[in-house]
This record gives sequence, structure tokens and C-alpha cells, in this order.
Amino acid sequence: PAHPRPGPLVAAGAAERRRGAEMEQPRVRLWVKYETFVIGVLQIPPPSKFSMHYLRKMATYVRTKGDGGYPCLSWPMWRHIACGKLQLAENLAWLYFETFDILLERTAEERLQWAEEVSHCKSEEEIDKLKNKLSVDTLQFLLFLYVQQLNKVSLRTSLIGEEWPSPRSRSPDLDVKSNFQSKNMDDHNHLAFILSHLSDLLELLLDPGQLTISAHTTHDSMISAQAVRALNFLFEGSIGRNEAIHPVHELAFWQPILAITGYSKLSKMFHFHKLEAWLRSVLGPNPFGTAVCFQKGKKLAWAQQVEGTTKRAKIACNTYTAPKGHKVVIMTQVYKQTLAKSSEQLVGAHVKIHRCNDCFIYLLSPLRSVSIEKCRNTTFVFGPVETTVHIHGCDDVKVIVICRRLSVSSSSSCTFHCLATTRPLIMSGNSSLTFAPYHTYYPLLEDHMARTGIATIPNYWNKPVCVGVDNNEMPVYQLLPPKDFYVFVTPFEMQGDSVEIPGGLPLPYEKAIKHREQKIQNWQKIVKEAGLSKEQRRLFQNLVEQEFCEWLDQTGHRQQLDSLIPAPAPKQMAS
Repeated sequence: PAHPRPGPLVAAGAAERRRGAEMEQPRVRLWVKYETFVIGVLQIPPPSKFSMHYLRKMATYVRTKGDGGYPCLSWPMWRHIACGKLQLAENLAWLYFETFDILLERTAEERLQWAEEVSHCKSEEEIDKLKNKLSVDTLQFLLFLYVQQLNKVSLRTSLIGEEWPSPRSRSPDLDVKSNFQSKNMDDHNHLAFILSHLSDLLELLLDPGQLTISAHTTHDSMISAQAVRALNFLFEGSIGRNEAIHPVHELAFWQPILAITGYSKLSKMFHFHKLEAWLRSVLGPNPFGTAVCFQKGKKLAWAQQVEGTTKRAKIACNTYTAPKGHKVVIMTQVYKQTLAKSSEQLVGAHVKIHRCNDCFIYLLSPLRSVSIEKCRNTTFVFGPVETTVHIHGCDDVKVIVICRRLSVSSSSSCTFHCLATTRPLIMSGNSSLTFAPYHTYYPLLEDHMARTGIATIPNYWNKPVCVGVDNNEMPVYQLLPPKDFYVFVTPFEMQGDSVEIPGGLPLPYEKAIKHREQKIQNWQKIVKEAGLSKEQRRLFQNLVEQEFCEWLDQTGHRQQLDSLIPAPAPKQMAS
């Protein structure tokens, strides 16, 4: 006999149970990877031929070239495409290839092995042969080239708002607000960019056969599992409240949501439009970005409030809860003080420093990246930085650092004592920059260099490259004259084995130091042989000390020395 149909109450109950099960289903969350934009996007307008039209052509072309083109793109093939098809200069083509390589997850041992191979090269020709062995994931590199449009100049915006190439507005006062915020550091802007261009980004990953003659998707366009894996360059995420972070391709293959992501078990591919709709529905703010860190991260009492300032120093971090690769430290509006930290909590952190004036800041741990914006009259000493150090909108700052890349934009009267394994980048809006050799050490320095995979060779501190459109008008940088060079003493006691400047000093600077030391020895000999009486020696010593104190005041070094004295502990109540 036929089974009776369920009544309306039974059907309603079943529907309610289904809705309850759906509500209990953990929700997938995706966000845009912070490093892709902070490290991977160069802060210059991209070449005009990085448009969708030319990148589509490139995506089709590389698939016809087999080995060296797809699925891995070799440096020789990219050089051929960039120089021959896209009309880029070879040094610019290498700059983008090198930037993508900096983003790749390589072990410290692999980085050091590459440095050793480069150090054995005796000519540029041998280095070129070494470069020819390099290759990158083709589809991820296409995505990388597309997201360079983050810094594409909008003529309309540059006319009505503050966008490059408008001259930057100098704001010497601490309490003057600026409308400018670096696009590369603003994770809300990262998400907005991706959502605005998601269709184009997914189209770049399609096999040419999935597009119409006019290079558009069809209702039935399918995207391969390999292409979805390439999206790991842009996205990562988690399931429900689970703290584990997964690459996007693992989440797209998660069994309970295969129908939603558009996966076909028959073709083993994803339906293009379903996949795009799913991505849009689950993309949200980065829980480890600078915005969330500043709002919800742990506030640190590293800095003191200085009397007379209207702004309060703020330092926040997520390093106590964030997983490896997602640590962020933000420091803003620190004024007239010395900060010094060396901690496991800083290891591998992205550090953003903003509007710090008249300070001495020491962060002596291996870091992932550093961004310095709108700071004045401040000295920064960092541990080795695994990827990039970017300085923007700064005046009269000194940066002492070992890093993979240093770049600077819209800054003036700044000095960089660096050991850089790639050529420093001078972007637009700079003036009176000085580059000098790295000139300090601290006891744990060599250990920290090993952890970040940075060696003393190659070192391109003295070979900066100008990539800004306004750098042809006049020289914007100089190398520090050896006669003006002094070593820098990091004034803290720590346990460790480093006792000298890594790699030593270039010969002209070494000679300048020895010449100065010889002059001091000659002076000491003259004083010793002058036959001064006890009273004369006392008067002479008082005179030298007086001159020295005046020199400390005139140069501002007294503030630095005074700030090294620990603040007195608060008085205890008498029992």
C-alpha cells in the first residue's frame, strides 16, 4: 500500500530540522592574505601593459610554450615576454620576478644556499646563468602581476583627492591629521580591491578553451583544480571558530560545501560562476590585519606619555594569539623617547611604525617586514628583516637594518645604513637620501641572520635603483662620504656570540675609521708628552669635558644618552 504523505506539520518540522542542521554547520571564513599586498605589491604605478588585455594574452601564450612557460614560468621565458611583448626594461622585469620570489615560502637554509651560490659567481654573466635556473608558479605569477594595479594612478582621484603623483603634504605637528594612508598597508583596501576585480582574477586562471572568442566567460565555463590551488596566493581562511588556518583550495574541497563551491566530481573542475559566488559570500576582513590588531590587539605599555604632547603613544600587537606568519605590531605617535625590545613575541612579526618623532627605537629580533610612515628625526635599529623594509613620507630619519629589500618613497634627508641582499628601491617623491654600509652589531645578530636566511653576500647597499618617474630630474641620493662615517654602538648588554659587524666594512670606510683612530692615538700621545702639572691636567680635563657637553647639546646626542637611563621605579608606600 502507498505510504501516506506527511501532513503540513510534519513537513514543516522536517524543514525546521534541515534549517537547524544548516545553522549548526560551521561557516567557512576567507580573507585576503596580508603579505600579498604588504610585501608583494610594489608601491609604484604598474606598467600600462599589466592590464587585463595583455595579461590574458600572456596567459594564452605561456600555455603554448610548454616547459618554461606552463605550469612553471622560468626567468628566461618571463624576460622574453616582459622585454619583447610588454616592452619592459630588463631590470624592471627582474624587479617584479624578484619581488614574487621574496614572497615565496622558502626555508632559511634554501635562502642561504642561494646566497652561497651567488657568492661563488665571479661575473654578471655567471649570475645570469644562475638566474636562468629560477622559475615560479605561472598562474600565481599572473595573479601577482594583476594585483600590482592596486597602485594604479587614477587621474580623477589625483585631481580631487590626495593620490600619487600629488606632492605629499608635510605635517610637522603631531596633532595634524593626514588623509593619506598607504594602500599597501590598509587591509580594508585589499579586500575592496579583490572584490572589485574578482571576476578578472578568476578569468586569468581559466584555460583559454573556457573563454569565448572575445575572451569572456560562458555560462558553462569551468575552472580547474590546479587554478583554484593558485588562489592560495590571494586567500586563506578557517572553518567556524577553529583557529587552524587553511589555504583556500583545501576549503573549496571541503566535503560539506562542495555543491556550494561548484565542484563537479565528474569533470573534477569547478563551475566558474558558482565558485565566484561562493568566494564573494565568504570573503571578509582579515582577522590578523592592522585594523583588527589596532582595535582588538593587546595594548603594550612600552612607551610613556610625554608631557606637553596632545597625542597619546599607542602600541598594539596580536603576537600573543596570532599563528606563525600572522604576527603584527603597530606603533604610533611615540614622541621623544627611547624604546628597546628583543623578544620571541617579535620574531617573524610585521611591524608598522607611524608618526613617531624625535625617538630612538630598537627592535632587536628577527622580523618579517617593516613599514615606517610619516616619522621625523628618529633613529631605527632593527634585527634582520626577512623580506622588505619600506619607508614612506619620512623626514630626517636614520634606519640601521639588514634586510632582503629596502625601499623608500616620498621622503627627504634620510640615511640608510643597510645590508641589503637585493638592490634598494628609490621610488617617487624623494630628495637628499644617503646610503651607507651597515655599521653595528649586537650579540644575537648572527643567530638572527641565520633564522631569516640572510647572509653577508650579496650586499647591494651601494647600488640603489631608481624606479620613480621623477628620479631623472636630479640626483636624489648619495653614498655617504667615508670621512663622515662612524660605527654605531648598540648600547645594550645581551647574551650571544656576535662581536663584530657582519661582513666587515668596505675598504674606504675601514681606512677612514683607522685614520680617525690614529689621530686619536696621536692626540693622546701629545697630551701624555706635554708634561702638564697635576693642576694643568685637571683644568685641561675640565675644558675637554665642557667642550664635549656642548657638543652633545648641539648635536642632540645628549637626549639619546639621557634616554638610555632607566626611568626611576615608583616610590613604595612606607609600611
